[in-house]
Amino acid sequence: MREDAKSPALAPLKRRTFLATAAVTAGASATATAAPASAAGPHHGPVDPPLDSVVRLLAMPEAGRGIDWLRSALQVAVELELSTIPPYLCGWWSIRDRGAEAARLIRRIIDDEMYHLGVVCNLLVAVGDRPRIRAAAPTYPGPLPGGVRPGVTVYLSGLTRTSVHDVMMAIEAPEEPLALNDSAAPTIGAFYGAMLQSFRTEAPQLSARGQLSAHIGSDELRPVETLLDAERSIDIIREQGEGTSSSPADSFADDHPAHYYAFGEIYHGRQLQQTDTGWTFTGAPVPFPDARPMAQVPAGGWPSPPTPVQQVLDRFDTIYTTLLDSLDAAWGDGGPRSLNAAIHAMRALEEPAVQLMETEIPGTRSTYGPQFHALP
Repeated sequence: MREDAKSPALAPLKRRTFLATAAVTAGASATATAAPASAAGPHHGPVDPPLDSVVRLLAMPEAGRGIDWLRSALQVAVELELSTIPPYLCGWWSIRDRGAEAARLIRRIIDDEMYHLGVVCNLLVAVGDRPRIRAAAPTYPGPLPGGVRPGVTVYLSGLTRTSVHDVMMAIEAPEEPLALNDSAAPTIGAFYGAMLQSFRTEAPQLSARGQLSAHIGSDELRPVETLLDAERSIDIIREQGEGTSSSPADSFADDHPAHYYAFGEIYHGRQLQQTDTGWTFTGAPVPFPDARPMAQVPAGGWPSPPTPVQQVLDRFDTIYTTLLDSLDAAWGDGGPRSLNAAIHAMRALEEPAVQLMETEIPGTRSTYGPQFHALP
C-alpha cells in the first residue's frame, strides 16, 4: 500500500522484469544458498495435513484440480502473503536510520509482499470467490500457513542477524528442483507453480468485477482479465523471491535481487556479486543497521505488561483489526474507499509500534513490540 515516495528511503524502485529459472551456484566464501534454520524450533503439525494445506492441495492429481481447487489454493496464498508482512514490518520499524541500505532493502520487500497480497486477492475475485483476510490473520510465533517449510517458526522481533537468517531468509529460501522429491516439504515457489499450471489447464472464465486497482510501492495493481494477465501476475510473485530457484545471473543490470538474496546481503553484510567461484556475498559492504532491541513476542503475547504498555498494545491491535476489516471490505463491496481506509490504517501502525519498541521490558535490556493480535 502506497507510502510517501518523496522520502529518500522510500524512493520508487524499478520492477523485476524476468522469470528466472536457474539454480544459484554456491560460492567458496559467503554463499548465496545458506541453509535456513529456525531459532525457535520446528513446528510439529498434525500427521494428516488439513484439507486447506499446501501438502493436500499439491497431492491432488492435476486432472482433479478444478475451479474449486484453484479457489482453495488462492485462499491459502492469501494467508501466506499476509503472514510475511508483520515480521518484515517489525524488522523495518526497528531500524533507527531509515536511510540505511538494510532499511531500503526491507522496505522494498514489504512493498512487494503487499503487492503480492493484492495480486492473489484479485486472482481470487477473478475466479468467482472473495478473499477472507481477517480470518487468515496469523498467530505468532507459529508456522507458515498451509504447511510450507514445516521446520520454520515465524516470530516477531526487532532486526537481528538471527531473525534475518531464521525467519526472513527461511521464508524466502529458493526452490532447488534437482533436490525435490515426493517426500520433500513443499515450497512457496512450487505452490505458485502449481497454481499457474492450474490456470493454464482449467482456463477459467475471469471476471474483473470486484477487483481493485492501486499503486503499491513501485508496482501497479491491475485487474486480472485474461489468462495472460494471470500468468504474468504469478510470474512476478515467483521471480521476486517467493521461493524461486532464480539465479542472479538471469537478471537485468537495473534489476534488484530476489527477496532471499536481498535478506542475504543484510545477513552477510555484503552485496551479492559474481566471482570466479560463483555468486557470493563478497561485494560492497551492507552495514548491519542500528536497530531497536525489540524482544521476540512470546506465545500468547506479552505477559502482564504495565498498564501504559497495554494501552499502546491495545491501540496497535485496534488499528491492525481495522486494517484487516478494511481489506476484507475492499474486496467485498467496499471497493477503493475501503482500500484507502486500509492504507490509512497501515500507515497509522508505525507510531504505536515504534513507541513499544522504545519501551524497555522491566528487568531486561530489550523492548516491547507489536503483537499483531486481531481483536475478536
